[in-house]
Amino acid sequence: MYLSSANQSYLLEQCQADAIFSEQLIQPLWSDYGQLVRVNLIGGEHGSVIVKQIDWAKRRSNVRGWGNDLSHQRKLRSYQVESSWYQGLAKDSPVTVPKVIASHQDDTQLLLILEDLAPLGFTQVLRQAKGETITSVIDWLAEFHGFYLGQTPTGLWEQGCYWHLQTRPDEWQAMAEGKLKQAASDIDAALRSCQYQTIVHGDAKLANFCFSKDHTQVAAVDFQYIGAGVGVQDLAYFISSVFNEYEAEQYEEQILSRYFERLNQAIEQYHPNINAAEVEREWRQLYCVAWADFCRFLQGWSPQHWKLTPYSQAQTQRALELLGW
Repeated sequence: MYLSSANQSYLLEQCQADAIFSEQLIQPLWSDYGQLVRVNLIGGEHGSVIVKQIDWAKRRSNVRGWGNDLSHQRKLRSYQVESSWYQGLAKDSPVTVPKVIASHQDDTQLLLILEDLAPLGFTQVLRQAKGETITSVIDWLAEFHGFYLGQTPTGLWEQGCYWHLQTRPDEWQAMAEGKLKQAASDIDAALRSCQYQTIVHGDAKLANFCFSKDHTQVAAVDFQYIGAGVGVQDLAYFISSVFNEYEAEQYEEQILSRYFERLNQAIEQYHPNINAAEVEREWRQLYCVAWADFCRFLQGWSPQHWKLTPYSQAQTQRALELLGW
């Protein structure tokens, strides 16, 4: 069993269930800070739930060796942010995200009991994607960003995305000397000073989306780095997780056209007083800046990372020229 007897009792009480039928480990959390468990229940409203349990006392180096106190505090903060998201702004989400059933925090742990998306039809977690699968995520991101446009990130990161500069000084310090390192603050400032801010997922890789069997319907999970930002930050990061360098270049305009078409529709629906064309103009220009910001992180964190491709480097160079470097 993965849950302690106290956590089992709490879960049964919150779910108004009679008993636990089984527990299934989905995966350990990043850097072994806890675990994600599917719990099948007998009785009550929920046949199964997802339990995310975080052990505050655990402190591990991640797979690439970054495990100092700043890294530890960032991870702890990320779980608190995720709990705040589920209990607050997530309740209004126009796109599918898990509903929170209960949350408990004490000196030793944080426990999140979440809706299981599998019974709703979101059973597929993919390692590769193409065609309609990619389009469904682009549409999800566009509607998400359009809906939360101008929203204050109450309880969330003041600046979303797990790689943002303020929380990654060690990775910046580890970068090789060069224009990208020197321009890091200007890249960060360009994104932060953007007039049209929204709420970004902050870790919008393929692995954090769950799909229907035909891959046309999608839901998102793992909101630890959700906060204020520019929509194309999520878009660029997602593209980096599904396309190689040749595909990213080949389909760039198609991707951007689809995203902004759906974003404009969402803005017109949810914020008719905002000029969607102005949002598109500003965010299109910042697409390369979003790539450069992510590449800045990668060059310090893992300078041989496979995502540091000629395409991402070309986007970075475009951003540097845009910012006068």
